[in-house]
Amino acid sequence: MARTPFTSFPFFFVTLLSILHLSRCKTLKRDVKALNEIKASLGWRVVYAWVGDDPCGDGDLPPWSGVTCSTVGDYRVVTELEVYAVSIVGPFPTAVTSLLDLTRLDLHNNKLTGPIPPQIGRLKRLKILNLRWNKLQDAIPPEIGELKSLTHLYLSFNNFKGEIPKELANLPDLRYLYLHENRLTGRIPPELGTLQNLRHLDAGNNHLVGTMRELIRVEGCFPALRNLYLSYNKMSGVIPSSIAHIPKLTYLYLDHNQFSGRIPDPFYKHPFLKEMYIEANAFRPGVKPIGFHKVLEEMKNESLLDSLMRAFASFRIVANEYLLESLLKT
Repeated sequence: MARTPFTSFPFFFVTLLSILHLSRCKTLKRDVKALNEIKASLGWRVVYAWVGDDPCGDGDLPPWSGVTCSTVGDYRVVTELEVYAVSIVGPFPTAVTSLLDLTRLDLHNNKLTGPIPPQIGRLKRLKILNLRWNKLQDAIPPEIGELKSLTHLYLSFNNFKGEIPKELANLPDLRYLYLHENRLTGRIPPELGTLQNLRHLDAGNNHLVGTMRELIRVEGCFPALRNLYLSYNKMSGVIPSSIAHIPKLTYLYLDHNQFSGRIPDPFYKHPFLKEMYIEANAFRPGVKPIGFHKVLEEMKNESLLDSLMRAFASFRIVANEYLLESLLKT
């Protein structure tokens, strides 16, 4: 049945009431106070874009740049704060932790210094925390493990030191964990293997120690992991065949560590593994130097170049020079 102006009127009336309701809503005083404190601490680089008394907009004034708000009952609350790549200098603004309805906090590519305050654990609704490309330091606070809704954690390219807190394993929805380019020490907590949704773990370019056997303790760990980057650390020991049981592993970077022994054959039968970087380690060749038994079989009937090109079309491995030399001699 065709809609007449009269049948459309209720929809129009409800929409108009919603708009009028939004215009009457005021931003929660708690959030106004917090953002004004942040404004004072961040300095002139954001002052010019933060005009008006209400961060969520007031009358003809739009919301402050980088501030996103939502309506909850009779109030508006700040749900997203994105102030990045504006060379903000100074300590992490603690007032941010009073924005209890935040789902996204993005302060990346600035010059923030000092530690992340432990009060960060108050942001229970936070899903995305992006603090990469700053100068933050000290230990990663274990209170981040209280952010149960977190899906993305970006802490790379800072000066964090100390160990990776095992409390990060308390984040059931975590999918992406970026910790590379810091000064982290100690072992990677094996508890991270219990994260059912973790797809990407990058802890490269740190000072991490330990073995892969300690990280991959039991079959069934890291069930969703696709990308594992551990390059440029101080990890050692042999590579256990159990790592091949990570069911969806696609990219594995182990280069520039102190690994030794042989590469287990199960790696080369993994259904998803596409690239594995292992150069600059201390691996030793064996009867099957790097597990390319299928390639060696095919070399009987094909030229060396053709067989390598065909094998690498589906799987790429970058080994150390000694292993490659052994392969070519086999």
